[in-house]
Amino acid sequence: MSLCFISLVACNDGVLNNPYSAAAVENQAVLYSSFSERPKHLDPAKSYSSNEYVFIGQIYEPPFQYHYLKRPYELEPLTAAQMPEVIYLDSDGNVLAKDAPAENIAYSDYIIDIKPGIKYQPHAALAKDAQGEYLHHQLTQAELSEITLLSDFTQTGTRELVAADYVHEIKRLVHPQISSPIGELMKQYIAGLGDYALVIKDKPRTALKDHEISGVEVVDKYRYKIRIKGKYPQFIYWLAMPFFAPMPWEADAFYSQQGLIDKNITLDWQPLGTGAFMLEENNPNLRMVMLKNPNYHAAFYPQEGESGDQEQGLLHDAGKRLPFIDKAVYRLEKETIPYWNKFLQGYYDASGIASDSFDQAVQFTGDGELGLTISMQEKGIQLQTAVTSSIFYMGFNMLDSIVGGDSERARKLRLAISIAIDYEEYISIFMNGRGVTAQDVIPPAIFGFNAGEQGINPYVYDWVGGQAQRKPLQAAKQLMAAAGYAEGVDKETGSALILYLDTAASGPDDRARLNWYRKQFAKLGIQLVIRATDYNRFQQKMLNGNAQIFMWGWNADYPDPENFFFLLYGANSKALHGGENAVNYQNSDFDRLFKQMSNMENSPQRLAIVREMQEIIRHDAPWVYGFHPKSFSLFHNWYHNLKPNLMANNKLKYQRIEPRLREESRQQWNQPVLWPVIGIIVFLVLLILPAIRSFQRRARETIK
Repeated sequence: MSLCFISLVACNDGVLNNPYSAAAVENQAVLYSSFSERPKHLDPAKSYSSNEYVFIGQIYEPPFQYHYLKRPYELEPLTAAQMPEVIYLDSDGNVLAKDAPAENIAYSDYIIDIKPGIKYQPHAALAKDAQGEYLHHQLTQAELSEITLLSDFTQTGTRELVAADYVHEIKRLVHPQISSPIGELMKQYIAGLGDYALVIKDKPRTALKDHEISGVEVVDKYRYKIRIKGKYPQFIYWLAMPFFAPMPWEADAFYSQQGLIDKNITLDWQPLGTGAFMLEENNPNLRMVMLKNPNYHAAFYPQEGESGDQEQGLLHDAGKRLPFIDKAVYRLEKETIPYWNKFLQGYYDASGIASDSFDQAVQFTGDGELGLTISMQEKGIQLQTAVTSSIFYMGFNMLDSIVGGDSERARKLRLAISIAIDYEEYISIFMNGRGVTAQDVIPPAIFGFNAGEQGINPYVYDWVGGQAQRKPLQAAKQLMAAAGYAEGVDKETGSALILYLDTAASGPDDRARLNWYRKQFAKLGIQLVIRATDYNRFQQKMLNGNAQIFMWGWNADYPDPENFFFLLYGANSKALHGGENAVNYQNSDFDRLFKQMSNMENSPQRLAIVREMQEIIRHDAPWVYGFHPKSFSLFHNWYHNLKPNLMANNKLKYQRIEPRLREESRQQWNQPVLWPVIGIIVFLVLLILPAIRSFQRRARETIK
């Protein structure tokens, strides 16, 4: 026993608590991170959640991207050779001047040139034989019997990216089997897309390449054109999102085989892209792993940024080829405390700060500024903060018979709840002050946001002492009485008012929050029933329009108010059209102004329309406008090139890891504490030794 113990201590060069396989190669630049909810969609035409973009943003490449360092946010070419040429046309097809009035513009042509020589990742869908025939597009039952995972295909191939691949992806946005969340929206903007949807509605995905969209054209091998109805300046932002990344027709041909679908080998599970990384392992009950794409085209770290980037070391890698990371491992971590402990041990490279770890990580300095605690500083941990271009809100299903609709009774009930839910208290208790209460849908730093007295929601707040102050609870109770729910009792039925909150928050860390919400409703005499489920089922319930009240959030896709107002645009109703209007709100005046505002560039005239739209949704209260969070991120000193970028989806390729420094820190921080074990062994020896001697003495006496 003691020999084995000595051998263990002397010969183990690693640390005993390392959660990763001993086969891990620490000389590789491996990023270690986590996820808490399994991604539902990895198909770029379907995915629209931030937890999915963590992965597909590294795999798929739209023609444009956000500059990683520059602020304000600036678009630049990614696979495109340059920014698009935009040509305005009248209804007769005549070319108009660049400054032509919006009402004269019938169409806007976006002409996009892509760089030659870009290739896809190795993939079975692209494998060919010596005669140029695809090997895996018509699999036999015998071949399928040997396949369980995509990695079982031993033969893979690649090919060059061409303009037709971008056109193919646009076609996929309106195929009924794919059900893209932006399909209905894009029909309103892309000429001919609605007609194309009717043509292919009963056809398989493999037929997409055989039919053309009148407004989307392959000009030549490396050039394509998208015709937009009217003038829509925000369309350029969509061209930096995965929805408009290329998809080879071979992917649909390969993944449409029923034998593969039966084995869950689908495009929604196994992406195929040209990006810096490719998905090696998709096991969302344990981990997801991305590897550097061996076919990745030439791309380089930015050589310029904004003021201060040089001093912060963000230009140390200027001009170097991307990516720097060889492998990214994401492990399933549903609880915050285990994740936090592993971060402190060096087994995760970065971490947010949960409420129960806030005081351990962050402290207020003498001048009231936030800073790291001494224990964090001693480990070389660094802190980044940013106000996010996001909003978290509570939504009312406007199709619901109690909280929905445009009746005054329902509107006053929604407003009463909006006043009663004290989000200032929520931010203080659950977020350690890391948030700003929302006055409507537009967050700070987005055109249309107003931080002053003119920017408050007058239906929920008063301006007192130079700041917004939530109306007193009595105002909410008066609204309840006016709605016929005095003291939480329905005057028509005499029964207590019971409302239902659907949520994907069901873990131990969420119980206190849900109890807090119950108390907020109880202030009005309302009984709140929590209906918790996992995120995927929650998404399905939202799609079916079966939720009554829910909590949800939105991260800006691009820095424009249109990207927030479209969450309340009637044609984007989630239940009716599969869009992102999760509350299924519809107001004809708001919808009319939305169309007008969407066609305008930022100007005083556009701002006036934004103000009018804000008034409409504040009055109707389809949301309880919750808060805009402040992000606090911690990262170890071996993790480089991190800068908050709230728009970019493909940040991983810019980041760099020093694996040797990480390993040295892990060794230092995770040395086993052996003296208690040694002490116990010595105690047991001293305890047993007299008994052994007594036994030996009795044995000798017996022999005599």
